[in-house]
Amino acid sequence: MDDAVVIPGGAFGPGAGMLMYAPLVAERRGAIVHRHHWSEQPEDVLDPTIEAWVRGEIDPLLDAVSGRPLLIGKSLGTNAASVAAERGLPAIWLTPLLTLPWVVDAISRATAPVLLIGGTADKWWDGPVARRLSTHVLEVAGADHGMLVSGPAIDSISVLGQVITTIENFLELLG
Repeated sequence: MDDAVVIPGGAFGPGAGMLMYAPLVAERRGAIVHRHHWSEQPEDVLDPTIEAWVRGEIDPLLDAVSGRPLLIGKSLGTNAASVAAERGLPAIWLTPLLTLPWVVDAISRATAPVLLIGGTADKWWDGPVARRLSTHVLEVAGADHGMLVSGPAIDSISVLGQVITTIENFLELLG
């Protein structure tokens, strides 16, 4: 892995929350990190046409990146799973939209390893589906779409530690 491409969610950019730390693991392994910024806010993230819109945003970046990059996507960015499947790219999908059939279908077509990370309090997460799609899954009890858990803030910071450790182990597996 020479490069990593960060594909943001809909609420924050490619350097916020987990997307600030997850690519750091790849970068410390020598990857060049490319952070995508959406050209505009999509109108309806629940419409199946969102997959084509995300593709239109991501394909040019992937065409400019050499080799076989690792994709790291959050939420809305997991609509790039079809691109990953078609190009045979490994991916880390943070809080993937596993209640959207086209995202599930795309992840099911993956030929490269896929890591799925989500929480049981996230309405977009489906644990049984995640475990059917990949052997690489981190499911955090009580974590919401931002991977935050109730209680003291340190508990959510602990979840971030679990996420980063899981990503480190996944990248070690990729080699």
